Amino acid sequence: MEKQDGIEMKTSFIVPKEHIRQLINLALDEDIAGGDVTSDILVPTEHQSKAILLAKAPGVLAGIDVACLVLLRVDPDIQIEVLKPDGAKLKKGDIIARIAGRTRSILKAERVMLNFLQKLSGVATQTSKYVALIKDSSATILDTRKTTPGFRLLEKYAVKMGGGENHRLNLSEGILMKDNHLAILRTRGMTLKEAVKLARQKAHEGLWVEIETTNLKEVKEAVDAGADIIMFDNMSPEMMKQAVKLLPAGIKSEASGGVTTRTLRIIAETGVNYISVGALTHSSKALDISLELVAH
Repeated sequence: MEKQDGIEMKTSFIVPKEHIRQLINLALDEDIAGGDVTSDILVPTEHQSKAILLAKAPGVLAGIDVACLVLLRVDPDIQIEVLKPDGAKLKKGDIIARIAGRTRSILKAERVMLNFLQKLSGVATQTSKYVALIKDSSATILDTRKTTPGFRLLEKYAVKMGGGENHRLNLSEGILMKDNHLAILRTRGMTLKEAVKLARQKAHEGLWVEIETTNLKEVKEAVDAGADIIMFDNMSPEMMKQAVKLLPAGIKSEASGGVTTRTLRIIAETGVNYISVGALTHSSKALDISLELVAH
């Protein structure tokens, strides 16, 4: 792994350390700004412990570097041995990391560390399930901007750890004309082709233009307008299959809306290039991971 200006990661996706530090500081302020009165009362100041991070359910790991940063933010003297890297497939009972240091520090960091680790591993695990369902198709699973406020970079990183790919990180990374944009165009008397031309004139070089469509007529209009990507929004699989046939070489397709584990395979078989799934980030269940003190 190449160490860059961010946490060490197995992909080119970089989450700046300063961004992570800000999130960690906010989380710690929420949890221990007034101290941990229980541990401070019951545990002697210099009491030492060893602990493990334990997978209590199978899944895909994401966020171990963030968890380590939480521990070190609470106490720079804590010793951590990471046994499982991000992207690792976990079995129930796997030890993810070993920790040693002041007991008070470990207990103070516990909840915040696990919140990051469980949440991000949940996203990676959910993503891996979607990816596995269509692994023998030509479609690619994408995330969306339906992310937890403040956590977008980390959640999109977790999607990568689960084998998915990222759509736009933010509104500056692509031109996507959706229903409200198209409604404004109509009130201005502007055609779709004129809008695409304007977008390409005004946007910086390299930005792709995507147009949302809901029926075959709109697909034809988007093709004629010269879109780079055409989104099939909440179309039936039968309509998507017809829509794909309308696209000339060079124009990509994206299926969006109503994507679940039950519908995913059917959608992939229509021949679309991308399938965007908001549930990867907005509805993932946290992966069950615990911190347990162990005997010396």
